Amino acid sequence: MATVYRRADQLGPGRIDRKRVLRMTEEEIMRTSPPELADLPDDFWKDAVVVEPILKEPISLRVDEDVLAWFRKSGPRYQTRMNAVLRRYMEAMTRKPKRRAAR
Repeated sequence: MATVYRRADQLGPGRIDRKRVLRMTEEEIMRTSPPELADLPDDFWKDAVVVEPILKEPISLRVDEDVLAWFRKSGPRYQTRMNAVLRRYMEAMTRKPKRRAAR
């Protein structure tokens, strides 16, 4: 089977051609890596753990125009940021101690 190469813009944001990357030599990886990765300590990934993404459920959600405009103004992936805000709220409400009923 012939190897099919895809341009990064064909893979979508945050996507990689995993098979191609696994075939790359260490030198190729270093040459094509962003400069900020050049000075990482050797043990940088020592304690790294794989985090499985949480499945998202597509929904229709109605929000105020100004709220949506504010998130959209922050750029691409605004829906991810909206989800993060909702997650923090959920976590905060889950941790909140229950109030006693007034007598």
